[in-house]
Amino acid sequence: MLGLPVSTEFNKRIPKQKFYENIAVTPAMKKAFAEQIKIIYWRNKIAATTLNLAAGEQVTEIEGFEVRLSAPKLDESVLRQIDREIPYHILFLLEYEGKYRAVIGYKEAAAGKTAFKVDRYYSTDWLDLPVHLEGLTLDAVYENFVRQIAGDALGAGESISLKDSVEQQKQREQLEKQIAVLEAKIRKEKQPRKKFEMVQKLNTMKGEQEREK
Repeated sequence: MLGLPVSTEFNKRIPKQKFYENIAVTPAMKKAFAEQIKIIYWRNKIAATTLNLAAGEQVTEIEGFEVRLSAPKLDESVLRQIDREIPYHILFLLEYEGKYRAVIGYKEAAAGKTAFKVDRYYSTDWLDLPVHLEGLTLDAVYENFVRQIAGDALGAGESISLKDSVEQQKQREQLEKQIAVLEAKIRKEKQPRKKFEMVQKLNTMKGEQEREK
């Protein structure tokens, strides 16, 4: 699927029950696994031991998981549950009716390097060949996967770190929400003076929004 060398192939089927049996998860989570997923395959292991890559400071391995779906939608909570159980970075390839959608979480170390916390997920549309491998280190390969899958969401600022790109995206989203709230208040405001002040504030916020694009 990714055109990776044979050395990275793992091709091991993982019973989906592994991610919720003997673990305290909600009935809704178990239902989501049962109804939304057909099969999970651990397809690839991208590591310094399987490719001619330098070890990363943050990323030690990237696992390629193929998740075959029963329907085109998969709850994000299911991905988070899988991510919690696998102590590595994961590139998900969701398959449905012969099409693939790449999904990857922006993952940071939560406690040393043995546990990770997913900040947010990025995904492509349904495609035939979602991503390709780029980079000389595992850190670079992971960052390029995230940027390819996120696309315009992270902007074009590859000169800054991935962490900073994600933080800037959060700030843009927060500003968009604040603008939407203020616009709604302006539409309801009856007092001309107060409405004028709110419009001035809105213009300032929109100016900031344009500068951040």
